[in-house]
Amino acid sequence: MTRPSPWWHSHRHADRRPFLIDRQSILRTLRDYFEGEGFIEVETPILQISPGNEIHLHAFRTELLDTAGCGRGHLYLHTSPEFAMKKLLAAGEQRLFTFARCFRNRELGSRHHPEFTMLEWYRARESHDVLMTDCEEILCRSAQALGRNQLQVAGIDIPLIRPFERLSVADALMKFAGIDLFAVSDIPAFREAARCCNVRTGDDDSWSDIFSRVLVERIEPNLGHDRPTFLIDYPLSEAALARAKADDPRLAERFELYAAGMELANGFGELTDPVEQRRRFAADMDEKEKLYGERYPIDEDFIEALATMPEASGIALGFDRLVMAVTGARQIEQVIWAPTSFGGLSST
Repeated sequence: MTRPSPWWHSHRHADRRPFLIDRQSILRTLRDYFEGEGFIEVETPILQISPGNEIHLHAFRTELLDTAGCGRGHLYLHTSPEFAMKKLLAAGEQRLFTFARCFRNRELGSRHHPEFTMLEWYRARESHDVLMTDCEEILCRSAQALGRNQLQVAGIDIPLIRPFERLSVADALMKFAGIDLFAVSDIPAFREAARCCNVRTGDDDSWSDIFSRVLVERIEPNLGHDRPTFLIDYPLSEAALARAKADDPRLAERFELYAAGMELANGFGELTDPVEQRRRFAADMDEKEKLYGERYPIDEDFIEALATMPEASGIALGFDRLVMAVTGARQIEQVIWAPTSFGGLSST
């Protein structure tokens, strides 16, 4: 197999350049939107004491040295600016956004890159429903900036018809997999339900593992084809940083935004209970250690900040994927100015 030319070869850059110029137009449009909404743009540190405490996210680790070259411990490249953003909310900021460089290991493919750009924003004392309105504005304005009125994902045209569809996880499971969410609260029942819709599971799979498999194989491919879709009301166990719904504590104030099966954004009504957050982090790190043989430290400053953080809603949107969806790019490297170079390492 012939190795593709490096991204910096002039002919390859010429092919990518129209997408990159469009990226800059979208970037300017979104900065204007947030400024008009009264947001302030902030910068957050990439190096963190904890990269986040989600089970299936994998971080890059580095060693901190003092001036004498002696090791002082380990730091991580953050997987999201979330912890720092919430500390700024605790400090008194009300509306803030950032375009953050983020890093995730074990993620490389047509829609994944180990270094990518996350657009993340927070609204203090506002409902996560408002974030969905933000998303509608962001997608529509991004397309309009390029003279378009639709998205294109994997060759599929998706009209930007507002309001976007809202579909609960329970309704999606029933519609696309024939599974009653509230009848599969235990692992054996969920495993059998998954088998009936031809989703293979392992004997040692947790409830969350089965949920993830069903979501990826049966639900996600069907979302966001006629118009973008918000998948809402996740089970509480699948929303480690979100608060429970007031009218149904089995569910969380969490949603994800999809276009033709591609996830674009993940939003929450934020959990601000430090005791509950610590409990969830500890449980998730126990599961991570069981599955992957590693665990990440808990950021004690973050736990302390939650005690004074106001009620808030927050969301992370993959900016590179947004550019892909607006421009019709098929590969994430088409919309990144300088993709990570792997030298002699394989990128497949």
